[in-house]
Amino acid sequence: MPRIVLENVTKCFDRFVAVDNLSMTIEDRDFITLLGPSGCGKTTTLRMIAGLETPTKGRITIGDSVVFDSDEGIDISPAKRNIGFLFQNYALWPHMTVYDNIAFGLENLRWSKGDIDKRVHDMMAMLKIEQFEKRFPSELSGGQQQRVAIARTLAPSPKVLFMDEPLSNLDAKLRLEMRSELKRLHVDTDSTFVYVTHDQMEAMALATKICLMNKGVLQQYAPPLEVYDRPVNLFVADFVGNPTMNFIKASGRLLSPDRVSLRMLGHDLTFNCNAPLASDVSDIVVGIRPEFIRLEEGSLSGTVYTTLPSGMETTVKLKVGDEMVTSVVFGSVDFSHSRAMSFSITGSGILLFDGGSGDLISMGSLSGS
Repeated sequence: MPRIVLENVTKCFDRFVAVDNLSMTIEDRDFITLLGPSGCGKTTTLRMIAGLETPTKGRITIGDSVVFDSDEGIDISPAKRNIGFLFQNYALWPHMTVYDNIAFGLENLRWSKGDIDKRVHDMMAMLKIEQFEKRFPSELSGGQQQRVAIARTLAPSPKVLFMDEPLSNLDAKLRLEMRSELKRLHVDTDSTFVYVTHDQMEAMALATKICLMNKGVLQQYAPPLEVYDRPVNLFVADFVGNPTMNFIKASGRLLSPDRVSLRMLGHDLTFNCNAPLASDVSDIVVGIRPEFIRLEEGSLSGTVYTTLPSGMETTVKLKVGDEMVTSVVFGSVDFSHSRAMSFSITGSGILLFDGGSGDLISMGSLSGS
């Protein structure tokens, strides 16, 4: 399997910059998710690596081969990049059976009949669709069609499998099932997967690394839990996580290189840094994940604004002065609206962001709550 390297890749559509000077390395056997809001450049990035879109400038390498270089005038066609592409709408031939759909690409590559038959049956067994061999796409459910499309894409043994929001047409239950199947398939095939999604839960669940983009610019490229626990800026912190992170504006005063006095939520609290601070703390935003807000304990207080019980957990929004604070309580619980509620802020994953740039400046814990 190949390593994919993008160096200073830019794509412009007239004056609109879809992808701006993107550099990243996709390691062999990675499962990369390109994540971000609509129009951020994730699908354009995928299409440029696949050869379906020509970059304005930059260089792309797949394995030992340079497939695009604007300075050298290199632009290898998609057919010669040895990649598989799984589209959002599956693109199955309606007049062909499941067997024929999977075999179609192999026939074009002039495989022998015996090799085609073995490969098609191997693919159907891997995707658990053997019983649908003689059915047509119209006779299959959405999930079954998805499996056929994956089998057809994997049949020629491509170096890399590209997927552009392949689960977006499925219902919620089937999406969850197919996520599990895709993660298992990644391990079974020992392949490199590059996957576009706007669903941050999907990206967290599937990826070995998340490439989070905004307005064509790479924001963070890291393993999912690192993106969740240590987002590099306010955009990343706000985009990843459900319920979203609490952002509380605060004024700060440096007590020592690793301690900051904070005025927030009507209280004076102390922030204990994990590493010495080098930045000004007069204008900061405190980022707190909902799971760090512990209800019915501590010296802070508010009133219950609304609750969203789901069985496994309950999301609780508290009104604290002019601020709204979100907490997650695990278990089958609920609280009455307008109830007075004490709470504390716990854990060592509290974040400080610069109020001007939005960049992460420190991580640590709060005391005094």
